[in-house]
Amino acid sequence: MSDVTDADGLTVGQVSARLGVTVRALHHWDDIGLARPSLRTTGGYRLYTADDLERLHRIVVYRELGLGLDRIRAILDDSAADVPDALRAQRAQVTERIDRLQQLGIGLDRMIDAHERGLLLTVEQQAAIFGPRWNPDWPAQARQRYGGTTQWQQYVERAASRGPEEWQAIADAVADLERVLGDAMDAGVIPGSPAANQLVERHREIFASYFPLTRQMQVCLGRMFEADPGFAAHYDGIRAGLATWFRRSIDAAARAHGIDPDTATWR
Repeated sequence: MSDVTDADGLTVGQVSARLGVTVRALHHWDDIGLARPSLRTTGGYRLYTADDLERLHRIVVYRELGLGLDRIRAILDDSAADVPDALRAQRAQVTERIDRLQQLGIGLDRMIDAHERGLLLTVEQQAAIFGPRWNPDWPAQARQRYGGTTQWQQYVERAASRGPEEWQAIADAVADLERVLGDAMDAGVIPGSPAANQLVERHREIFASYFPLTRQMQVCLGRMFEADPGFAAHYDGIRAGLATWFRRSIDAAARAHGIDPDTATWR
């Protein structure tokens, strides 16, 4: 390298400002031999000539197109390199990335809708899946009541990926469980018995379709099933006294796992 003055070229800082490239990047490109300044001052400072600047311009253009440094080096230094072929390959990668981003955008839209609506089904779909007694206002009411809870966040994360078929499967599982609960009570199944405990565990597994349900949380739900007029009417509509029988069954199963139902909390 020649001993020259600053007037013979541009410093690293000047090139950085002109091209919008960080000084760190310029130093890295120098270190790997991709774009080295041709000159140095008598004080040892790097200086870029007009030819150096032209090479840097080309590097910046190809970097903005998403090419890696090795591919850029081949384009700039290999006279046999097929530049159009390299750009076509990059174009194919960009197209794939755009497709992925579009799918990500669709997923984000569904997640936003799930957070705001609670259920990504039309009113007609809700009626068909959950039955004529279903109130389409319930998801919005649930959001108003529980929207700040961890369980609501977990619920909408699951809801965002579900379509009518998945919801139908859950609704069918719930309806079948409720039918079996009524039959068990009619058959004289005693809360705390193995048969009752199995049904309580089945309820917990099905409810996990909405959000993870601990046994303590299940005890809290059992209280609500019995005390809340709407839930009590639903269960007692299946069998008279079912709300109380089911709450007692949940409490007995909790005791078998060392949980005192009287002090259980939502955790």
